[in-house]
Order: sequence, then C-alpha cells, then structure tokens
Amino acid sequence: QVQLVESGGGLVQTGGSLRLSCTASGRTFSTNAMGWFRQAPGNEREFVAAISWGGGRTYYADSVKGRFTISRDNAKNTVNLQMNSLKPEDTAVYYCAARPFIATMTSNDYGYWGQGTQVTVSS
Repeated sequence: QVQLVESGGGLVQTGGSLRLSCTASGRTFSTNAMGWFRQAPGNEREFVAAISWGGGRTYYADSVKGRFTISRDNAKNTVNLQMNSLKPEDTAVYYCAARPFIATMTSNDYGYWGQGTQVTVSS
C-alpha cells in the first residue's frame, strides 16, 4: 500500500510560482513512478508531469513544458512539482499519483492517488 499526501497549493497571481509536494508512506516509494495530474471544474483529469522510479526520466504535458519541473527525493519519500510562470488556465486541483516502476501519462495506469491540493491562479 502507498498513501500519498499533497501540499503546497494556494492562490497566486499570474506569472507567480508555487511548489507542490507529495509525501508518500510505504516501503515501495523508491520503486514507484510518480505522476502529477490536474482537474479543473467541468474538465476531465489531465496529465501534467511524471518521473520514473529512479528519477532519470521525466515527462511533461505540452502545456507546462518549460514552466513546470518534477523532481523526487527517494530518501525523503517525496516528489515535487515546481510551477513557474503560472497562468489562469493552470487553475485546478492537482493530484499526486503512483504506479510501479514505469512512468506513463495515462491516469488509469496509476493505482494510488492523493486527495489533491487546490491551485488557483488569478488574472
């Protein structure tokens, strides 16, 4: 079992930055690929970023490339999402997710999810 808890969401102005963190419990964190997804009201959950279990490979949605950075610290069981140059369209609930080994961009591939953290970007 893996339990995930997100933190770091909040309200920020356009162009600002936020850093989301996801802390995992369980012994298998270091062998799990981690992903960030988001869901805005009325929209489906969409992929944001993912990182392989060892941290050597990262993947990003086109909409966030160059602005967001995903990283992980296996010693601390955490995965972070640094979000810069935020836009109003980044407003959503952001979810952390985990799956064994291989990172994918498909939410259905992830079996463990956090409760989500709200990010609101004002214009």
